[in-house]
Amino acid sequence: MTSLLTEDFWGIVKARAAREPAFRVALLQEAMNALLRGDAEEGRANLRTYIDATLGFNRLGEILGRSPRSMTRMFGPNGNPTAENLLAVIGALQAETGVHLEVHAVARAA
Repeated sequence: MTSLLTEDFWGIVKARAAREPAFRVALLQEAMNALLRGDAEEGRANLRTYIDATLGFNRLGEILGRSPRSMTRMFGPNGNPTAENLLAVIGALQAETGVHLEVHAVARAA
């Protein structure tokens, strides 16, 4: 039963990501915000969700010339992507999904 619920959930997430650009933006934004806060575990999990909801690990592996399995492990609970791999993935995601990141620096009052 859990498997069916999980499949239904991912079907809903994928369908929403396909039809709502703002949802795709929010998914990627959450992943990047977690990484910038230093929460690598949450950031990897959110990136995994974004990848699953958009192009998938098979396509991502094709684009980057890596096996889908290694890409999946990279963003798993014990994953530890190098900066080079992480940046390559982010670049591929931006190119393939049409969601592009912009960085805005904000000085906070001390």
